[in-house]
Amino acid sequence: MVDADMRKKKFCEFLFTGGFKRIAMAMLSAAVLTLPAGAHAAIPQTFDITKLTIESKAPDFVLTDLNGQKFRLSDHKGKRPVLIIFSTTWCSFCRAEIPHFKSLHASYAKQGLEIVNIDIQESKEKVAKYAAKYELPYRTLLDEDGTVSGVYEIKGVPTLILVDKNGMIVCRQCRTVDTLLKTMMKK
Repeated sequence: MVDADMRKKKFCEFLFTGGFKRIAMAMLSAAVLTLPAGAHAAIPQTFDITKLTIESKAPDFVLTDLNGQKFRLSDHKGKRPVLIIFSTTWCSFCRAEIPHFKSLHASYAKQGLEIVNIDIQESKEKVAKYAAKYELPYRTLLDEDGTVSGVYEIKGVPTLILVDKNGMIVCRQCRTVDTLLKTMMKK
């Protein structure tokens, strides 16, 4: 019994004094040395994020903006890309992203990008105060009954959807919107 306890103790000492590292390195070395003949590192290739998107046709919609003007998504097809921002006035993450959205507007609106903010299920008065307070430079549309957000299956806000000039969704919840826009607007 004492002999078994002593072996356990020595094994634990071995593991905790670098033995574990030695075992891991031995296994890694064995794995590397057993690569098949002719195996080599991948050849570096140019990375184009726009080639990785899954495109689908953007559902058309018509919404009214804060000035009472109609916005129809299909009116932009063949002319310019549209960045749709789904948001609400109560969303703290939406407010935190406003400087980024303003920056995108400043960088790409003159190049033809249309940015629209679609406010979901809130009154015109509330949304107008919000847009004025934060000085939103892009159009704010009212989805008062939530129909458009439902069609686009919006699960949380803010949600960005980038639609190219052919009316195809190239990005949903765009984490790489800056890179996509940079590439898209050069074309």
